Amino acid sequence: MKKELKLFSLTWPIFIETALFMLLGFIDVFVLSKYDDLAASSVNTANQAISIVTIVFTVISGAGAVLISQYLGAGNKTGASKIAALSLTFNLIFGVAISALLIIFNRPFLAFIGAKGEILNYASQYLSVVGGTIFLQALLSAVTTIIRNHGMTQISMYVTVGMNIINTGLDIIFVLGLLGMPKMGVMGVAVATTFSRVIGLAVLTLVLFKSIEKPSIFKLLKPFPKDDVKSILKIGIPSALESFLYNLSQLVITSIVLKCLTDIDLITKTYVQNITMFFYIFSVSIGQAGQILIGHLVGGNHLDKAKKKGFLAYRNALIITMIVSAIGIVFRNQLMGIFTQNEIIISLGANILIMNIFLELGRTTNLVLIACLRGAGDVFYPTGCAIFSMWTISVLGSYIMAVVLDMGIYGLWIAFAADEIFRGVMMIIRWWGNRWKTKGIAVSA
Repeated sequence: MKKELKLFSLTWPIFIETALFMLLGFIDVFVLSKYDDLAASSVNTANQAISIVTIVFTVISGAGAVLISQYLGAGNKTGASKIAALSLTFNLIFGVAISALLIIFNRPFLAFIGAKGEILNYASQYLSVVGGTIFLQALLSAVTTIIRNHGMTQISMYVTVGMNIINTGLDIIFVLGLLGMPKMGVMGVAVATTFSRVIGLAVLTLVLFKSIEKPSIFKLLKPFPKDDVKSILKIGIPSALESFLYNLSQLVITSIVLKCLTDIDLITKTYVQNITMFFYIFSVSIGQAGQILIGHLVGGNHLDKAKKKGFLAYRNALIITMIVSAIGIVFRNQLMGIFTQNEIIISLGANILIMNIFLELGRTTNLVLIACLRGAGDVFYPTGCAIFSMWTISVLGSYIMAVVLDMGIYGLWIAFAADEIFRGVMMIIRWWGNRWKTKGIAVSA
């Protein structure tokens, strides 16, 4: 490593970028809440569908992030470039295929997870546009991963700022019908989101091939690097399975809400989740920075230092998230009031925000320590814990508490928190031990 990476210098641009990226979805829901509460909920439902069908991007980009950081930590720039070429190529191919599927089968897919009536109509409109161009997000994910893992986290942050400005302006114009435009509702949000992605991808691609790599990196794929593909699958499939199971569990839970609970519960869940995104962005950011740092350290065989840095990242994330969650509790009614004036929804959501601090305690642990384990190449253990916990505690627990015991949305949050806390304890035990130190990929130059 020519220049030692620092956790803070990696984290703050990722934090700003992550906050702004989450703000994209927040603004979509906020603007639509002024148009129609069900329209706002439909976008949340459609985005859950997108999350589960784009799991293949997690395989490629997630594994690419680990391998690029470990290759660079070992001083093997050619190996990092080869992984970058593989990531871009595979994400484009699978992105186009998934886009086609979402254009053709968006309504059946949404109906399958329980969407009906106006929610189905709104979600289908959104999914046909945003899902139909999901290859843009696939490429954006690959390019961002490459740039970040070279330590240039500020670049993607600046681009995300621009994407937010474009998305926000177009949202307001298209959804609310300003400047002589017709009120496009959900379709306006979809067009705004897609256009902002086009601009962001164009700028980041220019940066990638001007400052980090050359277009000639694709020549490294001849002869086809089978060993590198195996490494991607070895790391990517377990990580993707964890993400897949999480998103699938959320779809099952959404289906439970749509079929068994009230529209009030669904709307409240949508608004609370959009608020709490800003509670855990610190953990997401520190976790992503920690993964890059741990990958470089493991690649350079600095294992004891990696262990200390992982716990430092976790401690910082936990302190910050607990403080932010406590502030959220103090201003819970005002936060819910951003979205709606319905007193029932505000009261229900405010109560959930109090309960949510326990969920954030576990979620912070998972977001940071799982990222550190992934950076070290230890991906099977978190996935095994996820399979057990998400389906026995989160999904089954949600059904029992919310439906069987008739606790409604309160039951959902108890199950969510129990799942996160259980897995968090298991991640602490794993990082405290040393078995993860043997999971690094051979990346010598």
